Amino acid sequence: METERFHLGGQEFGSRLIMGTGKFASPEILKHVLDAAGCDIVTVAIRRIDIEAEQDPFIRIISPENFLFLPNTSGARTAEEAIRLAEIARFSGVSDWVKLEISPEPNHLMPDPIETLKAAEILVKKGFKVMPYIHADPILAKRLEDVGCVSVMPLGSPIGTNMGLETRAFLRLIIEQSSIPVIVDAGIGAPSHACEAMELGADAILVNTAIAAAKHPVHMAKAFALAIQTGRMAYLAGLGGVSSTANASSPLTGFLRV
Repeated sequence: METERFHLGGQEFGSRLIMGTGKFASPEILKHVLDAAGCDIVTVAIRRIDIEAEQDPFIRIISPENFLFLPNTSGARTAEEAIRLAEIARFSGVSDWVKLEISPEPNHLMPDPIETLKAAEILVKKGFKVMPYIHADPILAKRLEDVGCVSVMPLGSPIGTNMGLETRAFLRLIIEQSSIPVIVDAGIGAPSHACEAMELGADAILVNTAIAAAKHPVHMAKAFALAIQTGRMAYLAGLGGVSSTANASSPLTGFLRV
């Protein structure tokens, strides 16, 4: 069974793995990781790059010809700050896509739902393709869909923790109700976590820390790519139901009759 292409914001992509670009030891390692991952979309914090510098290592590696460049507003504490960062990226010719992140509290980096919804409404009206990072909140996810976001990006667990799908029950609700892609973002620490999220019906996965912090980041990137493909294929194939009692795979009825 072939896994179908990923549709997002009016475009098609071959890979359902979205890569973050922070925490890598060098731009060269990042380049090898991106090659191994086979991803089409990469996200970079607008605050972390010099958009106007041709020699910025991220600009050199993440070519617009090879990737969809997804600026993110990491570091923004308010809707106003996030909107300003998005506009800087677009004005500089980087992209009119934006991964909307607003985290006013620096220790736990939890997304602010009120400021996120406020910024999303304004950015959509300004013509941005908005992909908001949010708590796994089904009500907020639906509100963001209603205002015109091209996806929602609920967290699996707190960012950078590698704890996996601590929000599993709420992710399931978001996926069931959503008419736009659901991309699980944050807390994915192992390929098995990514596979599970895809089996639930997530449309894509964003990974950064789990790959960047791995002993062999290039091998880990390939492992995540394969896990996401496997999880998606399992979802499309249709997982069997869960039962609280044992059911014989070979029924005994009539087995001893002559």
